[in-house]
Amino acid sequence: MCVLPRRLKQTRYTRAMPALSDVVNYTDDFLRIGEIGDWDNALNGLQIENSGRVTLIGAAVDVSTRVLTEAQKRQVDLLIVHHGLFWPGLQAIRGALRRQLRFAFENDIALYSAHLPLDIHPKVGNNAQLSAALGLKAPQPFLEDKGQPVGLRLRGSMSRRELVRKLQKALNGSVKVFDFGPKKARAIGIVTGAAGSEIYRVAEENIDTFVTGEAPHWAAVAAEELGINLLLGGHYATEVFGVKALAAHLSKRFSVPWEFIDCPTGL
Repeated sequence: MCVLPRRLKQTRYTRAMPALSDVVNYTDDFLRIGEIGDWDNALNGLQIENSGRVTLIGAAVDVSTRVLTEAQKRQVDLLIVHHGLFWPGLQAIRGALRRQLRFAFENDIALYSAHLPLDIHPKVGNNAQLSAALGLKAPQPFLEDKGQPVGLRLRGSMSRRELVRKLQKALNGSVKVFDFGPKKARAIGIVTGAAGSEIYRVAEENIDTFVTGEAPHWAAVAAEELGINLLLGGHYATEVFGVKALAAHLSKRFSVPWEFIDCPTGL
């Protein structure tokens, strides 16, 4: 079930509402949509256009019929998501896809998706935002994929117990801890989402504590063999940060209110 938080108190804006094209063009440049490699099915950028105006921005981790329905209830006309409509690849427009497209068209909802460009953005990205929430300083890019680093490396000194406590607070939830590394974390790697399968490559970069969202079963065994800490905060929970930060940034830039549509998957 999607959870809609209490509506934030918004200032009534007197400026003319921006055109969708202006918001999209700015966001494409801000996130470097055309420069950053990604899986083809991510289809970063504007996936569905509306009639051309933006009066309320909605932010969600995933697009789904539930999310679109909640967006319509809130009168959102620009929905920003991390995982867009076309992850299954080329497909016939029927069933769930037909339902989602029809709902968006009938309710004039534009859809903008940003995957890796949002994960790795130095200001509003999932990795940067989670690092900041943990109070970790001076992050450095690491772990190359699709032609660019997709994670952040943080050096310092923090006890494993304190890191787990901060992570639980930042994610507002539990963390699965595989404590096979040092009690004092000195090289922390953060890659939000489902990066657990990269644990061997992470270890090769001398990371002693790896923070991500989810991992395959064998990654827990690998953590023990490699002698590193593996902290799993949940795929969804580690990726709420980027869409929130991006929506807040656009809200300020274009003087348009925004809301977060919280629809956790449980993963």
